[in-house]
Amino acid sequence: MTTRVQIPRLGWSPRDHQMALWNYLHDGGKRAIAIWHRRAGKDEIALQHIAVSAFRKIGNFWHCLPEYAQARKAIWTSVNPHTGRRRIDEAFPPEIRESVNDQEMFIRLINGSTFQCIGSDQYSRTVGSSAAGVVFSEYALSNPSAWAYMRPMIEENDGWALFITTPRGRNHAKSMFDFARQRDDWFSELLPVSATGALTIEQQRDALEEYRALYGSGAGQAAYDQEYEVSFSASLPGSYFAEEMKQVRDEDRIIAVDAIDRPVMRAWDLGVTDSTAIWHYQMQGGQCVVLDVTVSNSVGVEWYRDEIFRLYEERGWQHGSDYVPHDAKVKEWGSGRTRVETMAQLGLKPVLVPLATINDGINAVRRLLPLCVFHPRCEESGISALEQYRREWDDDKKCFKDAPLHDWTSHPTDAFRYLAMSYKPVPRIVPKEPKVTGWHIAPPAEARRGGIRL
Repeated sequence: MTTRVQIPRLGWSPRDHQMALWNYLHDGGKRAIAIWHRRAGKDEIALQHIAVSAFRKIGNFWHCLPEYAQARKAIWTSVNPHTGRRRIDEAFPPEIRESVNDQEMFIRLINGSTFQCIGSDQYSRTVGSSAAGVVFSEYALSNPSAWAYMRPMIEENDGWALFITTPRGRNHAKSMFDFARQRDDWFSELLPVSATGALTIEQQRDALEEYRALYGSGAGQAAYDQEYEVSFSASLPGSYFAEEMKQVRDEDRIIAVDAIDRPVMRAWDLGVTDSTAIWHYQMQGGQCVVLDVTVSNSVGVEWYRDEIFRLYEERGWQHGSDYVPHDAKVKEWGSGRTRVETMAQLGLKPVLVPLATINDGINAVRRLLPLCVFHPRCEESGISALEQYRREWDDDKKCFKDAPLHDWTSHPTDAFRYLAMSYKPVPRIVPKEPKVTGWHIAPPAEARRGGIRL
């Protein structure tokens, strides 16, 4: 006996403000970015689109959250407050499932397609896989390197990618949105709460009062503007460098500047399983000219050495010192050598940054940023990280913790801390005054009594 199942299930249909995006995706659209306000149903429509896509074309489909741990709370176990059902049960009811792996947040459907929740913080775990469609949920908080990593496999499979988010300042999500608006082959939409009618005036007022109670009047209004009015100008609550990075943008200090005939220095945050980040910068008088940033993970120092040598040869840059954290002098298991020794043997020029606390480094960054000019190629993995580096929020105490949140922004920002701790302006060359014998300029007291004494 054959059972017919309709997808989407349980009578689901898009709400009025969701129709434009749904129709674009339903008609075969390949690239879309939706900057929608909080509680507009971004994940809801994304999950339903995955379910439909999985039966149109057999393949692997991913729902990617900024962090792997968030995927379980936000998607896998999340309950729709309007229906009282788990979101994944609404999109993927038991009738269309062949098997479920709860630990891996993985569903195999009856036609052979698969669905899985993943995190942008562990995107390298998808190596060897292939995807026909991917959703980046809260893309503004996600590691932008994840999309760079997945894009070739999506293109190879003629797949689709959907980016859904609320703003988090003028970071990589804003850059993607601006790019998409200029393209005929992209869907782009910005929906504030005032345009959707998804929340009543009373609900909007309650949300604003809640933010003000949590963060204070000014910061609470900024958080509300960001979450519900989808403002790119509002600063991220808890951000360490919000004012300094706003000043960088307001003063147009993100420009295509090039290196001059001096060494280009490098500041490293060294990782093994985590990411390694390297800032390439140069001291030009009293300015710190930040030329590029390299971020990758799951590769050894040899890979970074090769990448650095290739990059510098292509651009004609001179090799400067490699500033590394103080713990790089600790010997590693297996090799018996320190990282400094390994780097030196590979032709790099490691220099230990003085040992300091995280707060000392943060203060050093704050002092340095007003002197910085960034090349636009730093935008995605570097500038975005500095803008989003923030204190961790304590849900129980309803306040920010003293420690920074450890996410994808940590490694680029840690490397920039080492840059700030090692940065020294190029000294200005002041010509010496010629020596004159036989007379001298009198000190102030003598000058008042008669000036020059022969």
